[in-house]
Amino acid sequence: MASVRQGDLFGTDQSDLFDEDAPAQSYSADPDEVRAELRRILAEARAASTLPWEPKRAALYQTVFPQMTNWLPDEEGAQLRFEFEAEMARLKVA
Repeated sequence: MASVRQGDLFGTDQSDLFDEDAPAQSYSADPDEVRAELRRILAEARAASTLPWEPKRAALYQTVFPQMTNWLPDEEGAQLRFEFEAEMARLKVA
């Protein structure tokens, strides 16, 4: 017998997730939370004299930092990207 919490794998009573008429699901990040996280990462970079993260973490930040700025107003996001790239260039030389 299946658990009440677990749906029937082959049941017909479940809505079709791929139904064209199903409402689209969307996600909107909270700009204040995004801004705080970006500023935290940037502050960490600014405070360091050498790369403060292991290579995997640094690579992750170089990927996600620019993407996260897309949740902010264009000018603010561009400024944060510029500042982050400048810090990363400085730390790579150190």
